[in-house]
Amino acid sequence: MGAITNAPQILVVDDSEMNRSILIDMLGDKYRIIEAENGAEAVSVLRSRNDEIFLVLLDFIMPRMNGLEVLEIMNQHGWIENTPVIMISSENMPSYIEQAYRLGVTDFITRPFDSLMVQHRVINTIMLYTKQKKLADLVAEQIYEKEKQSNMMVDILGHIVEFRNKESGAHILNIRRLTELLLKCLILKDQKYSYLKDNISLISAASALHDIGKITIPAEILNKPGRLTPEEFEVMKTHSAMGAKMLKQIPVYQEEPLLKAAYEICRWHHERYDGKGYPDGLVGDEIPISAQVVALADVYDALTGERVYKQAIPHEKAVKMILNGECGAFQPLLLQCLEENEEALLRVIGQVPTTGESVKRRDLTQKILNNTELFVSDRTLRLLEHERMKYRFYASMTEEIQFEYILSPSMLSICSWGAEKLGLDEIIMEPEKNGDFLALFIPISWEQFCKQCEKVTREQPVIQRDMVLNIHGKRRWYRVICQAYWADDENEQPRGFIGKAWDIHVERSRIRSLEYQASHDGLTGLLNGSNAKQEIMKRIEHMGKGNMALAILDVDYFKDINDSRGHMFGDKVLKHVAEGLRSSVRERDLIARVGGDEFLLFFEYTNAGIEAAVERVFQTVTGDYDGYPISVSIGAAKVENGKADYAILFQEADQALYEAKRRGRGQWCFYDDSMSGTLSMLSPIESDKEGDK
Repeated sequence: MGAITNAPQILVVDDSEMNRSILIDMLGDKYRIIEAENGAEAVSVLRSRNDEIFLVLLDFIMPRMNGLEVLEIMNQHGWIENTPVIMISSENMPSYIEQAYRLGVTDFITRPFDSLMVQHRVINTIMLYTKQKKLADLVAEQIYEKEKQSNMMVDILGHIVEFRNKESGAHILNIRRLTELLLKCLILKDQKYSYLKDNISLISAASALHDIGKITIPAEILNKPGRLTPEEFEVMKTHSAMGAKMLKQIPVYQEEPLLKAAYEICRWHHERYDGKGYPDGLVGDEIPISAQVVALADVYDALTGERVYKQAIPHEKAVKMILNGECGAFQPLLLQCLEENEEALLRVIGQVPTTGESVKRRDLTQKILNNTELFVSDRTLRLLEHERMKYRFYASMTEEIQFEYILSPSMLSICSWGAEKLGLDEIIMEPEKNGDFLALFIPISWEQFCKQCEKVTREQPVIQRDMVLNIHGKRRWYRVICQAYWADDENEQPRGFIGKAWDIHVERSRIRSLEYQASHDGLTGLLNGSNAKQEIMKRIEHMGKGNMALAILDVDYFKDINDSRGHMFGDKVLKHVAEGLRSSVRERDLIARVGGDEFLLFFEYTNAGIEAAVERVFQTVTGDYDGYPISVSIGAAKVENGKADYAILFQEADQALYEAKRRGRGQWCFYDDSMSGTLSMLSPIESDKEGDK
């Protein structure tokens, strides 16, 4: 009977045709045999077909090139790491055996051959190496999954900005890939950047946060389809500094390399090599290389991608524009990287097809393990049990619900940690009929998931779905991802699924925390100016016929407080004022910090009570604080019958504040027509300077 077409290939290397023939008779019905009559011919075969060979049976003494010389070459090329070698010899001198083991030999077979011994040693060696490859793949996948999850969290945060910015969801992924490509090219260009080799993954991951400061930009500016006005562009430019500030205010992880890289990229990715960028006007290599690379990646992707304000520009034209200096100034080496990697730039935004080699090896492993006719040695069983122990340990450390579902016979296996988490048995026969298991799911979610499982193909074997699970009486969102596998190449229906599920409530809470940091002042916990503006505009739009007022409050002579008692005391004063404002208004009223020592109030009032409301605020925050007299000035403007424009309302309150300061320290007043034009062009900060004179 001939060898199975897709059976493992074994290279038999022996100068004796008789010996090769005997080995082929022993193994040929289960394996495909390749013959080599000397060491040189064996090296030639390995050079061209190393990935296809699962085992080498290597004679010790041969003409032209002996077995030890073949082993040395296999070590030089790294073939010995993936291709096991069993030595064939009647030579039993300890020095030969020791040298062979030192060069990586797995086992020995001595002449005369014993058929059963040869078969068992070949089977055990192939099984051992196949399992080692599977274990290496498993560990690599675990590491990849952990890195993937960390990167996924960063990408999610980046996508929050992209979603609000109405840009393509591919932008974050493109920036990451382009950053990686440019960094690798830069390392090859100049030895001084060799230190970046170990930081490519970190910088690429951090690049996803480059525009996170755009959370603070008003939506009408962020998504304006036309050209921004100079004033709007100045607001847009603040996103780089705001993003860096947000990251700087994260209470932990400040020493983590990822956060440091993200800070550099956030703050300086709009600097220019010629010093004409923002926010700090850095020149040349004063700009961190991470920010330089992301800046170029960002510009290239912005040009070649579609935006709300433009169509996509072809690659050739985009590169030409960048090289001509039409889109900024960049380091010459980076421009060379951009110019010399046209194919890679085009490929980096597409999908690179993967080979089926890993699938073939996995299927082969399954066949070998499922072949009950093969004898498995005690040693191999111990190794397998050792691997199972490690698998159980890894599963418990990841805090993921890992599972395998076999379709026929219907059986669900859950890792011990996952079974305990869910309150289920580790092995569940016919889970589709098990009440405890089905109680985890909302019926419609379970039905939809089963329909997805029925539609898997070999080309698209992976399923991912977010589902609500009932975990000990509490509903929580879990992300489930699994992959189908097949018993052989002929069956259309998969043998089963392997996968995992993990709690994504944690991810959502982290996102909400970051959103809160972006919208609130880090010192006082009040809303910041840009978010207060958006909220006020919404309230004006929906307020109906009610009456509202906007007030701007300014701490008098705040500069003197900082100069006489220090900035730490000044910060305490600002917190004191913020707490006073909270205690003097209703919960539904809006309070924000809009400048260094300036606060904003937006509140509902009745005609009879508006002065009392302002007076209450004034009295609450005015007085002695820690031995220092604190007073404030307040300017207010009314919104009557829901008719108002935020910009006009703010300016009126600003003019009223100026009038209050003009009258002297610790005053408040409402805007009236007599103040029109008094300070129409001055900002609140300039008003403060006028009042402090």
